[in-house]
Amino acid sequence: MARFLVDVPVDDVRKLDEIAKREGKSRAAVLREAVSNFLQESRKEGFEKYFGLWERHGSTVDGLEYERQLRAEWPDASQIAPLKKKRSIA
Repeated sequence: MARFLVDVPVDDVRKLDEIAKREGKSRAAVLREAVSNFLQESRKEGFEKYFGLWERHGSTVDGLEYERQLRAEWPDASQIAPLKKKRSIA
């Protein structure tokens, strides 16, 4: 295992200590876990990275229902006159 020295704002250290106390862990254990989680998340790409994003941030909105509500605002395609194409003279 390697060691490193990092300057961290005092408020962040207090919060870190609160988490460690609440979880019954050392500050170092909480930091190791945080680094591990960060590295795991940073490896995700594309769809995997964003799947479940709303839920991870506490949203209770059903994404599919939200999409349906937005699309309900769109005009009915059958009511839209087709565009007339210009014919080129060759």
